[in-house]
Amino acid sequence: MRPPLPSRPPASYLPPPLPPAPAEGDPLVLRVSRRMLWVGSVAIPLHNITWVNAFRLKRAWGVAAARLLALLIGAVLVYAALDSAGDGEPRAGQNGNLVVVIVVIGLAVVCKGLFTSAKPVLAVEMASGSKVMVTLPSMDELRRTAGRIVHAIDNPEAEFTALVQQYSHTNNYGPVVNMRDGRGNTGFKL
Repeated sequence: MRPPLPSRPPASYLPPPLPPAPAEGDPLVLRVSRRMLWVGSVAIPLHNITWVNAFRLKRAWGVAAARLLALLIGAVLVYAALDSAGDGEPRAGQNGNLVVVIVVIGLAVVCKGLFTSAKPVLAVEMASGSKVMVTLPSMDELRRTAGRIVHAIDNPEAEFTALVQQYSHTNNYGPVVNMRDGRGNTGFKL
């Protein structure tokens, strides 16, 4: 004969509450607790982590070149659209100054992205190949945090909390960490 089933699960069975999502610009809480790495409200099992690294993110020369090419094509199209009158007669040079201003502003934006200092990031890669990346102004703090995560992987009793910053604000639904790459990773489903 089977014993009767309990009417509700014991209190220890309840999962821990999710941390609140930070407002834009607020620091993220990076926390290791009960064999889980929490980055804001994203939870990663420590046994799923395959790679932890603190490094300076390389400048995106390819992205800058693509932006510059798009800027030049856009400037040529704007010039061509503004230089021809409605009757098909070209008006040489009347709107050249506007195109020059557009190109100079665009070049300033592209150069700013290339010549600013490389951003220090902490990348945590999971077994699926997806990565979570956060940042801090100090490379030494990121290296210490990476060491604490690695220590927590080997020591189940290890717990700690650190404040980090978001690497990217690309989600329209609120602040999240930048998770990219991975096999079968389709992003966040909200």
